[in-house]
Amino acid sequence: MYAQTKGENMQELQKQLEEILESCRSYTNMGRVADYIPELASANRDDIGICVSIPSESEYGGIWHAGDWEKQFTIQSICKPILLLQAIIDNGTDYVKEHVGMEATGKPFNAIDYSEHLLLREHINPMVNIGAIAVCGMIKADSDQERFEKILSMLKRITGDPDLAVDERVFNSERETGNKNRALAYLLKSSGMLSGDAESLLEVYFAMCSIKVSCRDLAAVALLLAMHGKDAEGRQVIPEDAARMLNAVLTTSGMYDGSGEFAATVGVPAKSGVGGGIMAVVPGRMGIGIYSPGLDKKGNSVAGVKMLERLSREMNLSIF
Repeated sequence: MYAQTKGENMQELQKQLEEILESCRSYTNMGRVADYIPELASANRDDIGICVSIPSESEYGGIWHAGDWEKQFTIQSICKPILLLQAIIDNGTDYVKEHVGMEATGKPFNAIDYSEHLLLREHINPMVNIGAIAVCGMIKADSDQERFEKILSMLKRITGDPDLAVDERVFNSERETGNKNRALAYLLKSSGMLSGDAESLLEVYFAMCSIKVSCRDLAAVALLLAMHGKDAEGRQVIPEDAARMLNAVLTTSGMYDGSGEFAATVGVPAKSGVGGGIMAVVPGRMGIGIYSPGLDKKGNSVAGVKMLERLSREMNLSIF
């Protein structure tokens, strides 16, 4: 039987990504661009892109992409695992687990239906807003400005992109309309679960959500988690136990209150954001970054999820 060369296999993978993207392009019209943050409403619903990053030693090692993979969009909730990672590095996994829960809440990402007597540490998952704000306060720094710069610096190192920056228009839009997040922050503060100034800490959170990234950036972060903290060249960049903990949380809670369905249909750890991005982790194999801003009712990219469903079927990616 004729054996394909490595180059021919790579061409097949590139062709496969392009075909998957085109087959899912029609789903871009089935989603709705987020508008509760006014600046996000300006996104082009027709945009769709994918980037796959595979370790160098693999047969398919390299970066593969299709569509609008270089287009920038704001990271939004995909910053949550980055916040959690920095908190783990600063404090250790045991400390973090003592202060936030790891169980899925079953609530929308921005839920505010918490009453004072029900607000327990184990109920604030780090992949929903209230938990992410609490985690943000755990990051060690002498000031909130230093806290933001510390997190951004780590994200630059992980992605290999020194030009990552905040989208100032989105940041201002987040700050002007983020009253639900303010309510959550002050609820945490009144319950003794948030140290420091709530408004100043929210500035850090809003700024993190407003960082501009591309599919390639998300794929780089996902690959690091897929390789249990090692980069594409095999260097240990983050602690292995931190990467494993993040993958577990992303599996159960990363796709908002659609995480269970996503686990059944795609079957990999992932995190979505209302900017239209999805970061998907295929343990031991690859990292995937996706962008398509049309969202379903739970805040997940419609076309993005469809691309991952098809990619998972065709490449047998599910961990289950």
